[in-house]
Amino acid sequence: MPSRMLLLRCLLGAALLMPAQAAVAVTAPGGEGRTVDYRGLRLTVPADWRVVDLDRTPDACLRLDRPTLYLGHAGTQAECTGRAAVTRADTLHLEPLDGAPPRADVPTLKANPGAPLPRTGSDSNELRYALRGSGVMATVSYGTGPDTVRGLLERARRTPAGAPRTVVDVVTAALPAPRSAQEPFTGLGFDACTAPTQSAMTAWRQGSPFGAVGVYIGGLARACAQPQLTSGWVRGQTEAGWHLMPIWVGPQPWRSNTTGLSTDPSRANEQGIAAAEGAAGAARSLGLGSGTLLYNDLEHYTDRATWDAPVVAYLTAWTVRLHELGYKSAAYVHAASGVPALSAHHHQAPQAMPDVLWVARWNLSASVSDADMGLSTGTTKWAGRRRAHQFRGGHDATYGGVTINIDRSWIDVDPRLLAVPGTIGLGPLA
Repeated sequence: MPSRMLLLRCLLGAALLMPAQAAVAVTAPGGEGRTVDYRGLRLTVPADWRVVDLDRTPDACLRLDRPTLYLGHAGTQAECTGRAAVTRADTLHLEPLDGAPPRADVPTLKANPGAPLPRTGSDSNELRYALRGSGVMATVSYGTGPDTVRGLLERARRTPAGAPRTVVDVVTAALPAPRSAQEPFTGLGFDACTAPTQSAMTAWRQGSPFGAVGVYIGGLARACAQPQLTSGWVRGQTEAGWHLMPIWVGPQPWRSNTTGLSTDPSRANEQGIAAAEGAAGAARSLGLGSGTLLYNDLEHYTDRATWDAPVVAYLTAWTVRLHELGYKSAAYVHAASGVPALSAHHHQAPQAMPDVLWVARWNLSASVSDADMGLSTGTTKWAGRRRAHQFRGGHDATYGGVTINIDRSWIDVDPRLLAVPGTIGLGPLA
């Protein structure tokens, strides 16, 4: 979730060679694209797409901001860095249906051979299609709309050797019973671009100083795919004693036709409502029931004259709508932008301000003091276990023999103290 918004590290060049028995990449005649055979399917992707074989590169990150065809089950994703995507790209992830994780953060639709793919949208610009006749799960990620990458799938053909496969029942994430809100927590927490594997979480639970973990449950600007993110994963971490910080990466204060926040406060207000509804839906699918504190990741900006008003409109609308839906509201903002913007408008509608403030200020000070939070000394704003401070940005950390690229925070939050008010009528703040 770094405020610098630089997308670090490239993955293995423009393309990776595939094992012959799994898939073969071939340049199409005329250089118009790249034809790939995978598990009896033949499809052509644009020439500028990367092709990444996850069986050969299990540490590869499934980035959602670079045009890519990913093949195989996701591995550790140890190479993931960054948190928010400046631009979302079209990507396609093909993996065997047998063993595909029952993800709860995006819709999963069944698709029959020869029939058009079902049409639907997604709050996080991701869809999954269970291609039952081919035994393949296809995850579609898109920027402005799903039609382009969905069309790649619809034009796919069986290879001559691609005999019909045994139909495997589609594993989807059934809605689990809602879990209670997070336990009160004071201590160190971390967040990573993608939810770590269960073995990594176990190793870190036993060997690291962390007791809280931030996980990106959705949003238009989410930078990394979340193949580990299932209701079972959430339940497992909760039962192991982790304090969970569910994060929604909605539209951002930058100019982008795929991930940008509107500069019009009225439109930003609408985007805040939509973000709250998307986050609440994702939380419910993951088993995080009413009363759960949900965090909105809003990155740093320097042009406060342009962005302060829409940022406040967006985050207050996010808060009000979450309260209406029975959830509690938190905002991740930078000490030099979001904090002064919210503070300046706090008196106008204190009941519409985020319940918890999570501040990015990379000063290596593990505290939530007024100074470290960028707040005025002696303020009552967000006082009383309603604060978190991200004091160090992206870096590799190793515990129990497992290395993860993380941001590091000090957290002092007691969700029990946050009463969810009733419906509040509030227009955008200018």
